[in-house]
Amino acid sequence: MIRPFEDEKVKAVYDGFPPDIREMTLTLRDLIFSVAWDTPQVGRVEETLKWGQPSYLTPDTKAGSTLRIGMAKQGGAALFAHCATGIISTYASTFPDTDLIEGNRAVIFTSADKIVPMRLRLLIYHGLTYHLKERQR
Repeated sequence: MIRPFEDEKVKAVYDGFPPDIREMTLTLRDLIFSVAWDTPQVGRVEETLKWGQPSYLTPDTKAGSTLRIGMAKQGGAALFAHCATGIISTYASTFPDTDLIEGNRAVIFTSADKIVPMRLRLLIYHGLTYHLKERQR
């Protein structure tokens, strides 16, 4: 399901991506909203821009850590998480040698067929519920 954009500035960033990158980034965007929808404790997800990139926050519940979507420096699309969290490293250790990982900050996709929703849903869930887990400790 394609979710309409509420913020024209965010839409403009997606519209500005080259077609292959746009396809990948829109797939990532849809996954974020899908996981949020399936996880009621996340609450509303706000789509905004941070550092010029589409960013996804949980402002009402503060359940999650910010996830960002953008172009990778070396080409392709990227799903970024805050580098001070274990979101990317946990994902990388759960699925070793399956995705291109950039340190503890991003998963890089060089083509749309590299985006495996069933795997990425776990990463996104971890990001959107990151602070809930921290509060339980």
